[in-house]
Amino acid sequence: MNHRRPILAALLAALFAGPWVSGPVVPVAGAELPARLSDADFWRIVDTFSEPDGFFRSDNLVSNEETFQFVIPTLASTVVPGGVYVGVGPDQNFTYIAAVRPRLAFIMDIRRGNLHLHLMYKALFEQSADRAEFLSRLFSRARPDGLSRQSTPEALFEAFELVRPDRERFDRNVADLTAWLTRKRAFPLSGADLSGVIDVYSRFYAAGPYLRYSNSSMRGRRYPSYQDLQLTDDGRAVNRSYMASDAHFRFVKGLQERNLVIPIVGDFAGPKALRTVGAYLQQRGGIVTTYYTSNVEQYLFPDGAWPTFVENLSALPLDDTSTLIRSCFNNCSSTYRSWSLLDSIPALIADARAGRIRMYWDVLSRSR
Repeated sequence: MNHRRPILAALLAALFAGPWVSGPVVPVAGAELPARLSDADFWRIVDTFSEPDGFFRSDNLVSNEETFQFVIPTLASTVVPGGVYVGVGPDQNFTYIAAVRPRLAFIMDIRRGNLHLHLMYKALFEQSADRAEFLSRLFSRARPDGLSRQSTPEALFEAFELVRPDRERFDRNVADLTAWLTRKRAFPLSGADLSGVIDVYSRFYAAGPYLRYSNSSMRGRRYPSYQDLQLTDDGRAVNRSYMASDAHFRFVKGLQERNLVIPIVGDFAGPKALRTVGAYLQQRGGIVTTYYTSNVEQYLFPDGAWPTFVENLSALPLDDTSTLIRSCFNNCSSTYRSWSLLDSIPALIADARAGRIRMYWDVLSRSR
């Protein structure tokens, strides 16, 4: 048992009880968030909102955050469905999206490889009728008999453990992925982008459900696998992952089919991506209700980029429920390597502008 959990719960309750302040949103008359985007509009946003490819030391195909579901009960009771979600990194975003039910989602990462990952996921969601077909395509393994939309995630992964990856199936799936993205969706992918999508897909074929986060400077650490992350829970024995139920899967699938999960290449403290998202939403009356940053803030302090991120964050339309999800590594739990935290975005901005945040620990301590 983690003795810090009751303390954390009390502090979070106090944090969310306070009033949050945000600036006014002034939408363009008659404009609103789209119910669906055309393929051309989707790619125009991906292309024109994005910044040049950046660098991070890991490929981040799978999360390394063990407790990412722990904040969902509080988050789901705080955030009103129908807003806008902003996140970073791989597929844990889908679990948060299933929890807060946004109308539109942007997934922004400094690496163009993350765009390739999410284009792969987009095609697989759209091609798959249910979770079993999705996993069959993701791992290039035949669908086991006996699985249905009512199958538990445990039953799904136990069944796929008994099936070997199939190279012929992988080759067919690569052709299907390529055709789906370049012909059905007609995205003008460059040769490098298409190669990136196929490379990501090959990693899931090779490792299957056991694919893990990698970091060349931290080899030897045991990170959770894709399967581990789909079978974890919220700390209260409830699995809230996007693979936990047909309803969760179908919600994310529906957004993908309507082109409403938009991957963008961008630095949180960059000059364009986040500010362009903010301007787009301001014009359409959209409110960012949830922003998942992982531990990106940690990397913004050493080079002095934190104040720029705060100003970029200020460009987003917010309300008094707008919530930031962040991850703390190695310092916030005696039981887990990572610990997920919540924070008020407007209060964070106010404290930063008042000079009360000078180092990364100030960010962590305010939300512990």
